[in-house]
Amino acid sequence: MSEDQLAVFLGSGLRLAMPIILAGMGELVSQRAGVLNLSLDGMMLTAAFAAAWASWVTGSPVIGVLVGVMACLIVAFFQAILSVTLRANQLVVGIGFNILALGATTFLYREIFGPLSRDTIPGFAKLHIPGLSEIPVIGPALFQQTGLAYIGLIMVVVTWAMLKYTSFGLAVRAVGEDPRAADKAGINVKLIRYLGVLYAGTLAGLGGAFMSIADSNTFTEGMTRGAGYLAITAVIFGGWAPWKTLGACLLFGFATALQFLAPAMNLNIPVASLLMLPYVLALFAIAGFVGKGRQPSGLTLAFERGR
Repeated sequence: MSEDQLAVFLGSGLRLAMPIILAGMGELVSQRAGVLNLSLDGMMLTAAFAAAWASWVTGSPVIGVLVGVMACLIVAFFQAILSVTLRANQLVVGIGFNILALGATTFLYREIFGPLSRDTIPGFAKLHIPGLSEIPVIGPALFQQTGLAYIGLIMVVVTWAMLKYTSFGLAVRAVGEDPRAADKAGINVKLIRYLGVLYAGTLAGLGGAFMSIADSNTFTEGMTRGAGYLAITAVIFGGWAPWKTLGACLLFGFATALQFLAPAMNLNIPVASLLMLPYVLALFAIAGFVGKGRQPSGLTLAFERGR
């Protein structure tokens, strides 16, 4: 493998992992608060479409990101109402939102973009960090990314520090482990769970926006291709810990990037099998062969004071 090929592989792996990292950090907080946010893929798809539409209409990718996050927050708010206030089955709610998001974005994409679907959507240019971007191999891979990619890495640190050192993080962990004990300790369980779901919605919105206006500069039907499910699996894979979840997200990203590396190196490996690799890893994680961390005891358990 030449230095150029290695640099392209590293850069592609990080780029493909970034939407999973963003969504995974949000899902981690939601699950630590006791809410399984299974609608993550639908949230990302909604944000990807909304960001692409807003960026296309206004010509501003910044406005695109804001609109994408806002659209995702609306979905997250309704998810919280159903899961927390109305205590609906979290699995059913998540599946329902995913189906709704796929159908709605497909319909709107065909109605709005239609013959304009080949147009390039205004997106973010790559930032070349002076001094660091000239480092061989690592420079082009790590220091020639879009601004959203660096925000994604910052959010990993923010999520870790929040869960470990802040009173809000302590409340999230307490609610996720034993909501009744947390309630007796004076913690507003429903509020914490609402904030956890909204945090997941915010980061899923950034992840979806990254896919459409910071990576491909376009929107296609079903473009998340299960990235939200991979993010959920990364949380399980990572044992509900931020840094291990980051490692799992990177593993999925680099496994996806192998589909570009193998043809470049003239390796006789079917591309279809490489496309399948991240999902095979996810299957192993869900099956319990890896990621032996203990899930929050209160995950998916509805809470109502006095019951």
